[in-house]
Amino acid sequence: MSGLVPDLVAVVALLTNGLVAGLFFAFAVAVSPGLRRLDDVAFTGAFRAINTAILRPSFLLVFVAAPATAVLLAVLHVIDGSSTSTWAVGAAAASVATFVITVARNVPLNEALARADVSGPTSASAARRAFESPWARWNTVRTLTGVCAVLGLAATAVAAA
Repeated sequence: MSGLVPDLVAVVALLTNGLVAGLFFAFAVAVSPGLRRLDDVAFTGAFRAINTAILRPSFLLVFVAAPATAVLLAVLHVIDGSSTSTWAVGAAAASVATFVITVARNVPLNEALARADVSGPTSASAARRAFESPWARWNTVRTLTGVCAVLGLAATAVAAA
């Protein structure tokens, strides 16, 4: 399958999914380990600030475009009867999984942290205990699904070439 539209969709899908996977990977290997070194009050304050800062149009556009373009690419491959449709469908499934995990698991944890009482060391410690481990666990899962989406999209492109 080739043509300007499918090729453009493939590039945008690979780019946006790569950005999303890279962001979640950066959290797993740098941001979370760095924040882990902070005391509870500083940790909750820093994570709240990050969660507020990320909610901007540039992130939201990439975050929504990643699964949307991956699914569109898979549909185009299936309609075309392409031999690479299996890779494209797998990549789309992984991209959608990344989106769903974020919305269903990480975002509710972010929202709970935003609502939590962190006015003192004891309350900040309780908020951190409720947040940190589950958030990191789901971030690891969505990082893996994001990487699988990128690998599937790359395999689609290579196999189609």
